[in-house]
Amino acid sequence: MALMSEWGRVDDEGTVYVKTADGERAVGSWKAGAPQEGLVHFIRRFEQLATEVVLLEQRLNSGAGDPTQVAQSAERLKGSLPAAAAVGNLDALVRRVDVLLEKTAAAVEVHKAARAEAKVKALEAKAALADEADRLGGSSEWKTTGERLRILGDDWKRLPHGERKAEDELWSRITAARKRFTERRTTHFAALATQREVSQERKEQLIKEAEKLSSSTDWKDTADRYKQLMSDWKTAGRAPREVEDELWARFKAAQDVFFTGRNTTFSAQDEELRGNQTVKEALLTEIEALDVSGGTEAAGKRLRALQDKWEVAGKVPRDVMRSLEDRMQKAEERIRGAATARVTRAPESLFAAQLRARVGELEDKLARAQAAGRPIADLEDQLKVQREWLAQAGSSAGGSPKPDGSTAGAGGGNPKEAKREKPRTTAWVRADS
Repeated sequence: MALMSEWGRVDDEGTVYVKTADGERAVGSWKAGAPQEGLVHFIRRFEQLATEVVLLEQRLNSGAGDPTQVAQSAERLKGSLPAAAAVGNLDALVRRVDVLLEKTAAAVEVHKAARAEAKVKALEAKAALADEADRLGGSSEWKTTGERLRILGDDWKRLPHGERKAEDELWSRITAARKRFTERRTTHFAALATQREVSQERKEQLIKEAEKLSSSTDWKDTADRYKQLMSDWKTAGRAPREVEDELWARFKAAQDVFFTGRNTTFSAQDEELRGNQTVKEALLTEIEALDVSGGTEAAGKRLRALQDKWEVAGKVPRDVMRSLEDRMQKAEERIRGAATARVTRAPESLFAAQLRARVGELEDKLARAQAAGRPIADLEDQLKVQREWLAQAGSSAGGSPKPDGSTAGAGGGNPKEAKREKPRTTAWVRADS
């Protein structure tokens, strides 16, 4: 008795048939078991063909695959269906494949257009990489540019392929830019190596001189020379990396020997001068206490006497020199200001005014020279002459009597005292500091 399904049957001899629009045709013979099992076997073959169609439809709809490949697979499948050894609705499956082929034809055209556009964009991107390479070929940022030119090749590989001839031309530009940069970098570092060898020789010469000077006790001149050596070191350029730190350590060690010795000597000298500091602080205390409320003649005389003692007291330590000098200047200005306030002068001549201005300038220069430790003998001589001239100019112009009966003048009315008015004294500044 024959067994049947909607789309096929199997007879008693095991022959399996499929029904199509063209009629019934045999698809195979089943001898391995019951006839019903043979029919089921060929139905499963149809299901496999249908699954293959479903997979092709999914590939096309996803847009991930190449529609041309989908079309080729669909054509192959369609060609096998008329003679397929399967039981099922083969006519419907053929129609389904035809619909798939129609869709793949449209998708192929879209895909071709997208590929063409992608090639154009890829060529534009690769042209931009070539332009960048051209610019980088002339760069002197050796590390960052070298790294970028290396990565640029990876960027190129990630882009889709474009028109072969145009790509070859663009890649030739990138290759040429890389070569040009490499040649320039090689030349630069070769010249740099030569320059660093010259710098090493120069710094070794500076080290020899620094080491020779390290035992000197000519503190000022040697310190000035070390300052110049340091300036020369900075302009000498860098030596090779493997010796630069060692050279600097030797150079610095030589300086440290000298300046440590100088500081030790100066500290010892300063301690020896602490007694002079005590004397001058006592003098300052007395000068600052001078009473000018009843007239400045007595205060002026006492000031000059204390100034003489100040000079005799001698040098003081460097750490208090400036503060003592400032206190002395302030005290002297207080007494001079009080004397000026008590004087009612006749109108001063132009010549006297010019002399007074010149005296003020020289006093400022003298104070700066004393603070810096520069020679002051010439300035003191000039100041002495200018003060004498100013005193004579004031005497010739005359002075009005003061309330205490004396004649106006910085020395309290005594022309000899005015002439011998000493320049402002100061704490000692070591000339070799």
